[in-house]
Amino acid sequence: MFRNFITTIAYSLAFATALSTTAFATQNASNIIELSQIPCQFIESETKNQNFTTTQKSDCDKINAETAEIRLKEAKPLVLKAGEYIFRVTNKNVPYELGFWLREKGYDWRNPIDKLTKTSISGGGMTLGKTQDYKVTLKPGEYVYSCPLNTTPDYRLIVQ
Repeated sequence: MFRNFITTIAYSLAFATALSTTAFATQNASNIIELSQIPCQFIESETKNQNFTTTQKSDCDKINAETAEIRLKEAKPLVLKAGEYIFRVTNKNVPYELGFWLREKGYDWRNPIDKLTKTSISGGGMTLGKTQDYKVTLKPGEYVYSCPLNTTPDYRLIVQ
């Protein structure tokens, strides 16, 4: 009887260890994409820091109205494989609250069918120095991401 008890405990420990190892491996297998917001842009998305200065959203509205088209021509699209991702977004040095919005190209937030059938993740609350994670499953296709609160251009994301 004691031997059966020890055997049962050994199997239970082995099973628990296997489960915790699997959970750890799954957690670490997540693809994390780190993005940093600076005034009016995501630094990783453009070829250089534009060194814009901003104290409010309207500053970026004006800057991007004048420069976004040219900057987007030089920006490299982010290319990923289909799968689950965590977009880790940081407010590096913008003195007001920021957000993040990733959506399928052509997504219209006013269209109820798009809300049901297309991918869109978003959130706000990123004050100076704060980092937030956005988990999303991406299927093959084209997406865009931006910050509506820091008024960045719509950067391209291609999922293969």
